[in-house]
Amino acid sequence: MPAPAPVTMSATLAADEELDRRRRAGEQVLSLASGEIGLPVLPSLRERLAGAADRNAYGPVAGSPALRTAAAGYWGRRSLPTDPGLVVCGPGSKPLLFALMLAVGGDVVVPVPSWVSYAAQAELAGARPIPVPTLPGEGGVPDPAALREAVALARSAGRNPRCVVVTLPDNPTGTIAGPGTVRRLAHAARELDLVVISDEIYCDLVFDPAHRAVSPASFAPERTVVTTGLTKSLALGGWRMGVARLPDSPIGREVHTRLIGVASQIWSSTAAPVQAAAAYAFAEPPEVLAHVASCRRLHEKVVCAVSHRFAAVGAELAPVRATSYLYPDFEPLRDELGRVHGVHGGGDLAALFAERYGVGLLPGTAFGEPERALRIRAATSRLYGETDAQRTAALTAADPLRLPWIRASLDRIAEVLTDLTEPFAARNTLSGRP
Repeated sequence: MPAPAPVTMSATLAADEELDRRRRAGEQVLSLASGEIGLPVLPSLRERLAGAADRNAYGPVAGSPALRTAAAGYWGRRSLPTDPGLVVCGPGSKPLLFALMLAVGGDVVVPVPSWVSYAAQAELAGARPIPVPTLPGEGGVPDPAALREAVALARSAGRNPRCVVVTLPDNPTGTIAGPGTVRRLAHAARELDLVVISDEIYCDLVFDPAHRAVSPASFAPERTVVTTGLTKSLALGGWRMGVARLPDSPIGREVHTRLIGVASQIWSSTAAPVQAAAAYAFAEPPEVLAHVASCRRLHEKVVCAVSHRFAAVGAELAPVRATSYLYPDFEPLRDELGRVHGVHGGGDLAALFAERYGVGLLPGTAFGEPERALRIRAATSRLYGETDAQRTAALTAADPLRLPWIRASLDRIAEVLTDLTEPFAARNTLSGRP
């Protein structure tokens, strides 16, 4: 009897639980590990949810007609015309992504680095992840040339890659792959007969409209599935709502049929009250657009401030163009980290931050990097406040960096980074190194 696929706890959720345990024990901790968006619910969305509380029937597996129509309109306003009949909703984009891997079948190409669950979900689906590196500063999309090589090698070894997962914009790096790279990826997918699963849950959190992510559905519409949800742009992770847009093509209709079958066996239907609120959100009335814009401005202010503090001590990182994530690389400090702190890889570095300073971060290994890599991911979305009053103040402040609780977190990050690296400066001065 074959051994079951290994099942490990999500790195982000495990980090959250450990930080909560330490906080309950009375320790001072600073959470930069979680992807949770710590912001209050927009009142009009809360009212829609409460008003639909009596909707207790299962409803269609794919989702209510109102939700699917609203989601189709959402994509249509982003230059992706969508048939509501090819929209499928689920209890979060995370289970939708897993269901899509099951529906497409075969092995899954994943970018390196990439979100913690892609490779794990592929293994749970009975497939094998095929890691392909991304280009510098263009996280979330495998290097198209390396993709061709990896797929050819996998097929020559008898493996069956059937899809490639991309993230636009990217988690963990906060960067955005350029249109040229996305176009080449889409062309490679067509040549290799791969389905593209494009996770675009962060697409509304791009800081500068000039840097907007371009979906691979613009270049390979017949084979690109797009997913999104309300978790990130509207801070509704606990509501569990995601939607998928299937291509209007023979490939798309086949995957749609299989996806509906998978959904019917796993979740039957998404919570009806949440669907009602989501239909309102995806229609994007003015108050929703204004709320997302406020969230986006706050993310930009705080993540860029934290980014500057990492850069100031010598870590390398690409400019953050979206999301509340940054992915500093401490490679320039490798010799000093090893000599002074005994740190030789990302796991060592994350452990040092956690154990010595009470700062929760995730090592690059959680995102598919080799242990030697000195990269860590920091998420800034838990710095906005401990109460809804503080978080609302952060959303509405002209300069949130001046708020005492946010300023205190930024000061703590600077203090930790300075304490970590000051011994290097002292040693370099004594040795005469610049």
